Amino acid sequence: MDRFLGRLERTFIARLAIERLATFIVGGMGITYVLCMARPEFMQHLVLVPSLVPSQPWRLVTFLFLPPRSSLLWVLLSLYFTWMVGSSLEQAWGALKFNIYYLLGALGITAAAFLTGAAQTNEFLNMSLFFAFATLFPDYEIRLFFVLPVKVKWLGLLSAAYVAYQFAIGGMSHRVAIATVFANYLLFFAGHMVERLKGRRVLVRQAARRAEQRPRDARAEARSADARACAICGKKQEDGADIRVCSCEVCGGVPRQLCLEHARNH
Repeated sequence: MDRFLGRLERTFIARLAIERLATFIVGGMGITYVLCMARPEFMQHLVLVPSLVPSQPWRLVTFLFLPPRSSLLWVLLSLYFTWMVGSSLEQAWGALKFNIYYLLGALGITAAAFLTGAAQTNEFLNMSLFFAFATLFPDYEIRLFFVLPVKVKWLGLLSAAYVAYQFAIGGMSHRVAIATVFANYLLFFAGHMVERLKGRRVLVRQAARRAEQRPRDARAEARSADARACAICGKKQEDGADIRVCSCEVCGGVPRQLCLEHARNH
C-alpha cells in the first residue's frame, strides 16, 4: 500500500488532496449539530438511506457530517477529539494518504448501505480513524474525566472489544459496515503490524540469547577467579588472597600474579 501511495504522490493526484480535511469534517459536524438543535427532524434528512439516494443524492455525502447524539459538552469533546485524531493522522501520513484512508472508509460504509439496504451513519468510519491513531501513537495519553491519564492503546483495545461486541450482536447491516471499514484499516496497517510482530520476535530472541549468555559469563568469571593465584605461594583470590599483577625487573618484565605479600617483597 505504501508503494502504491508513493507512486500517487508523484502524480497530479497528489495536488487534489484536501489539506486539513479533519477541520472541514469536524466543522461540518458542528454546523449540523447546531441545525439539528434548531430543527431535530433535520437529522433524518442526512442519514445514508439507500432507497432515498436516487431522489436525495446529497445523502451520499451528508452522512459524513452526522454529529453524536448527546449533550452539548459531550459533543464538543467528541468533535475536538475527532479533529485532533484526524489532524494527527494527516501530519503523520500527509494529506494524500489521509484523504485516501478516509475516502476508502466512506466508500466502504456506502457499499455496506447498498449491499444490505439499511441506513448507515459515520459511527464506524470515525472509529476507524481512532484505531489508526491508536496504532500510530499508542503511548499518547488522554486525561479521562480530565483527571485520570490513560494511554490511547488501552482505549483502543476497549473500542476494539466494543466493535467486536457490536459485530457479534448486530444485524447484517452492522456486520457488513464493520467488515468494510476495518478491511480498509487492515489494508493500511497490515504491514505495520507484521513489522511490529517481527520486532517483538527479535527482542524475544535477543532476550533468550542474553539469558543463555549469563551462565556462560558467570562460569567464565568463576574460572577467571580460580586462575587468579600467587605465582610464588599459590594462594588463590577465592580463598581471600589479595592478588596483584606485577611486571617488574625481578619478574623479568613479564606480567605475573602475586599475592599482596609477595608483590611487596620479591
